[in-house]
Amino acid sequence: MNEAVQEAKLLRQVNALIVAHLRSQNLGQAAAAVAAATMTPISAAESVPANQLLRLVAKGLAAEGGGGAASAFDSAGFGGAVQPLGSSAVDFSMQDVKGSSKSFPKHEAKHVSDHKNAARCAKFSPDGKYFATGSADTSIKFFEVAKIKQTMVGDSKDGPARPVIRTFYDHTQAINDLDFHPESPILISAAKDNTIKFFDFSKTNARKAFRVIQDTHNVRSVCFHPCGDYLLAGTDHPVAHLYDINTFTCYLSANAQDSSSPINQVRYSCTGSLYVTASKDGSLRIWDGVSAECVRPIIGAHGSAEATSAIFTRDERYVLSCGKDSCVKLWEVGTGRLVKQYAGAIRRQFRCQAVFNETEEFVLSVDEQNNEVVVWDALTAEKVARLPSGSTGAPRWLDHSPVEPVFVICGNDRSIRFWKQTV
Repeated sequence: MNEAVQEAKLLRQVNALIVAHLRSQNLGQAAAAVAAATMTPISAAESVPANQLLRLVAKGLAAEGGGGAASAFDSAGFGGAVQPLGSSAVDFSMQDVKGSSKSFPKHEAKHVSDHKNAARCAKFSPDGKYFATGSADTSIKFFEVAKIKQTMVGDSKDGPARPVIRTFYDHTQAINDLDFHPESPILISAAKDNTIKFFDFSKTNARKAFRVIQDTHNVRSVCFHPCGDYLLAGTDHPVAHLYDINTFTCYLSANAQDSSSPINQVRYSCTGSLYVTASKDGSLRIWDGVSAECVRPIIGAHGSAEATSAIFTRDERYVLSCGKDSCVKLWEVGTGRLVKQYAGAIRRQFRCQAVFNETEEFVLSVDEQNNEVVVWDALTAEKVARLPSGSTGAPRWLDHSPVEPVFVICGNDRSIRFWKQTV
């Protein structure tokens, strides 16, 4: 009898976890259906901590597989030491946090290379071991982080380390964006020549793409789905293009919304259950990653200025956006509510992005006018650091490693600068 009672209690807890998880993923109708079918009070689900189901499943898999099964929750796919999906160092729902800003650790910078024209984008691999930069000179430079670190401490045993381990040449116009496959040694690039190109960086002699997707528009942004079988492309067309990377079949959402504006950036959430688009008309749109239905339009998120970037927090509850109105903003996915605003960095000319550091405790972006890297406390929104970029021209792009306190900036002076936290 006691066993039956305990099993019933456990079943109620499991049902509440499922309903809470569906609600946190903005699947309200599915949550209501499950709650009704299992007779689970919504109040029971509301008391469940955010992403509790993901955390419990991750722990269970790790215990069952001796730790190995937990890799299913490792978004890197390269074996990198990233936090499990759903975890976050910052609770953005906290109120009254003034005066509690954290100090941004000291960093040192290293000029690691130059392109022959403006450096327009940069991207770290999911495991943080590599990053790549793309330029208006149509080239892509590929770097190994460990080798850059060797040059910064001077401990290379085989002579001077060369951080650029490969340069790819296969586009005919400027590179707009880059992304790494979540599991395979593949780098993709998006360019103004209307193509998306696939490069195998495991082959030391490879300089050209081994696969090409020919789009019909200028490809402004690309992002792999976390499973690696699909990618999204943001183009001059107002609807994101979804490609099956095995067949190159292109899918468009039937729910295009009332937009005729090009998409500056498109990014998936950690689980792929959602994706977000940032458009030239200043709007953000959050989409269901399965049905491609727009679940949360945020029209005029950056007024009439371009929205240049948008990324999810790890727990998928918030979106961080950047625009040419010189504002960085944090939005609540479930309501579309503006939660925080990070001010004090001028960005009006170039397509820049704002990013979190590896723990999501800080927000980083660039200041074109003052030629600086600006850092905010993510929770208090207070500016905590202004770092001279070291560039002779305006910085255009910043990307942070997902696994450690290092980042890269590049810009109009063609230079690439690597920053790492000092011990």
